Amino acid sequence: MMLDLFDAPVLPGLALRGDIIDAAEERMLIAHIDASDLTPFRFQGWTGKRLTTSFGWNYDFDLGRTRQAPPIPDWLAPFRDRAAIFAGLEPDEMIQALLIRYDPGAGIGWHRDRPIYEHVVGISLGEAATMRFRRRRGDGFERASAPLGARGIYHMSGVARREWEHSIAEMARPRWSMTFRSLTERR
Repeated sequence: MMLDLFDAPVLPGLALRGDIIDAAEERMLIAHIDASDLTPFRFQGWTGKRLTTSFGWNYDFDLGRTRQAPPIPDWLAPFRDRAAIFAGLEPDEMIQALLIRYDPGAGIGWHRDRPIYEHVVGISLGEAATMRFRRRRGDGFERASAPLGARGIYHMSGVARREWEHSIAEMARPRWSMTFRSLTERR
């Protein structure tokens, strides 16, 4: 869990840890992600700069619903399992794997993951980034941020997942990520 100087979490429901994978695993994962069928991210007719592909389930933003995607491949399953253990979940609860490549100039705007997803666990590869958080307070925003180091992991749940939006600024150098999600029980 990311703590401030007084050992308080940066955000309730946000946990972080560095070096969940080693450098050799990072190189292997980047090669697998780059060899995947990555396509530009699409959101209601808009095309983003980042490249993505999903396994298990995919959220179709043009249709506004989930749809089945190819199964999580064998090379990715051990890292899904590692992410689940970090989050205190069973591996089979992680029903979606989203792979993303952020080329220079790509980022991700302010958003909150779709309500059908409960736990969001991400592993960062390549360039380090800062995940920014905000939530509306009166006529402004309360803000926080957390570092996403190469080979590190984060887990968003509870307050951090449901009450805060998050984003990543445009990147100057390439970054890859693997995001694993569980379904909400309200589904």
